[in-house]
Amino acid sequence: MADNDKKEPAGPAVKESAEMSRRQFLTGVGGAGIGLVLGGVLVKGFLLPDEVFAVPASDGYLLVDTKKCSGCTTCMMACSLAHTGEVNLSLARIQVVQDSFGAFPNDIEIAQCRQCPYPACVDACPTGANHVDTKHGNVRTIDASKCIGCERCVEACPFTPSRVQWNFEEKHSQKCDLCADTPFWDEKGGPDGKRACETLCSMRAISFTREIPRQNEDGYNVDLRGPSWDAFGFSGAGGASGGH
Repeated sequence: MADNDKKEPAGPAVKESAEMSRRQFLTGVGGAGIGLVLGGVLVKGFLLPDEVFAVPASDGYLLVDTKKCSGCTTCMMACSLAHTGEVNLSLARIQVVQDSFGAFPNDIEIAQCRQCPYPACVDACPTGANHVDTKHGNVRTIDASKCIGCERCVEACPFTPSRVQWNFEEKHSQKCDLCADTPFWDEKGGPDGKRACETLCSMRAISFTREIPRQNEDGYNVDLRGPSWDAFGFSGAGGASGGH
């Protein structure tokens, strides 16, 4: 065999190319990588040397009790009014979904943003508009000025209905920011302030917690009923934050 036909061992360039292929593969798996919550910080790792993307956990979460909810939609009206200056249920960032054919007390669903430890909506945003706001308790929020209207964040939300909505009036995505930015509400919001939906819910069916809920339906839809609810046939245990 001629010398020019001999195969040379893989050099640094070949190894680097193979490594890049492995990285591209791992980065592209589902667009999600591997998530792990450690000490209140979610680490999203691709098993890549010297490359770790960390997402800090939110400082607050909304819990709901759908069995207490009367379906009045006050939370939705308060949300849209605080954020946009108008009462419009279609602009609310918390959603009350009623099933006309459902049986009480399972005929109402409150669809609130879960401030996910691993926010798929943030990961899907190509411009950084959907981001973790470190100045306001690490809430997952959207900078409307950076939104290009691709709606990838709306589609990326794993829940139905999507906890990220399309603002059809201003033409950008929007989501719950725990009232960190409410230009039409003269109150301090965010994890260290007040939330319009929680404050104005007459049934006290919405509560706030700083602890990361269990990442399932029971972690966010809890028992907020007190002893008075026994009269309705409920066994109110007081819930995560005390019932009323």
